Amino acid sequence: MRIFRDQLNREVVLHNVPQRVVSLVPSQTEFLHQIGAHVVGQTIFCIHPKDKQRQTVSIGGTKKLKMEVIFALKPDLIIGNKEENHSEDVAHLSQHFPVWVSDVHDVDSAIEMMHQIGEMLGKEQQARKITREIHRRWSRFKNITEVKPKRVLYLIWRNPYMGVGGGTFIHDLLKRSGFDNVLGHMSRYPTLTNDMITLLDVDIVMLSSEPYPFKEKHIAEMTLLTKGAKVVLVDGEMWSWYGNRMIIAADYIHQIREDRLDIMP
Repeated sequence: MRIFRDQLNREVVLHNVPQRVVSLVPSQTEFLHQIGAHVVGQTIFCIHPKDKQRQTVSIGGTKKLKMEVIFALKPDLIIGNKEENHSEDVAHLSQHFPVWVSDVHDVDSAIEMMHQIGEMLGKEQQARKITREIHRRWSRFKNITEVKPKRVLYLIWRNPYMGVGGGTFIHDLLKRSGFDNVLGHMSRYPTLTNDMITLLDVDIVMLSSEPYPFKEKHIAEMTLLTKGAKVVLVDGEMWSWYGNRMIIAADYIHQIREDRLDIMP
């Protein structure tokens, strides 16, 4: 018997190395497949890797889980997340199966999540190989020495507008990649009115592809609201998936700075 503590400090007891894993979170699902875990169930939003999506049983949405399907899969371990999954669902599943819940709010907690999952599944070496590469790719941003970092508004929703505040994984990535989040003083995901956006002193607006699918047609309206700030569409997966996708995210964000925003030599 092995006893673990998840990132909510909940006790998770495993009697054997889990052989049947159910994942409730897309970014963690991708990581589980990457380290060679046997994922028997995943959500409809777990779209990476593509071939595994077709081979694995769908258990519904992150917030609309199909409990009967999960129970039928008889998992040895369920991996969830504090923000993505309802606490009531986690509590219900925990009465029947070991459920390990992550609480990822920055790069450090993402790295810790990967190490702990690797340890539970006997995949420590595979997990550490991934995290070492994440550290290597992100080390390029340590040399950014801008006197006045570009002030960024990162939006995730429309009608009403919602942005990314402090205490979030996206906020940490913005900071690590040399940006100044204009909503960093606010908590989590604040709702913004048009007037609030107009009053912000912002250089760049990033319109995320998820959860709201911002498109080219939204660039003009945001340019007007921000009085001519540079408005760009960005891949939300690269900014919010806290697993092995962080490896290619570093290259993606570096390219955004260099090619699309022209702010890195």
